[in-house]
Amino acid sequence: MSKLSRLLLALRQDRSGSVAIEFGLIGPLFLAMFLGVLQIGIAMQNQNALRSISADVARHAAVMYQQGTKPDDDSIETYAYQIAEAPPYGLRSTGLTITADTSDSPQFTGAKEISLTIEYAVPSFLEFIGVGELPLTYKRPIFVMP
Repeated sequence: MSKLSRLLLALRQDRSGSVAIEFGLIGPLFLAMFLGVLQIGIAMQNQNALRSISADVARHAAVMYQQGTKPDDDSIETYAYQIAEAPPYGLRSTGLTITADTSDSPQFTGAKEISLTIEYAVPSFLEFIGVGELPLTYKRPIFVMP
């Protein structure tokens, strides 16, 4: 057997590079799955932030009404934006929409009902695999005694 034939036979039987090739095939899939889990975790944290922001806004509105200051829908929205963009929530203002609407027919007689809706587009770092921003919406009523 010639020297060249022995070298080719040795290269054909060598399995030392198979791990690198298998990782090259499967690695991107595992990386995408890991980043997907991370993206879902961030979205869940942002959903909890929306719920906490709405509770903070409801508390603020109730305290303002108890003190005799009656904030309008615009001032409630402004307050909600201020706390949503500040720590600990730190939501991006570009993906954030907050609306406060006073209901003409409240559910409870004698109470003022303000419907607070917070929408947020969670930024995606998975756009390289076709996953865009994740839209979140949280809506709650705020009841105050005028």
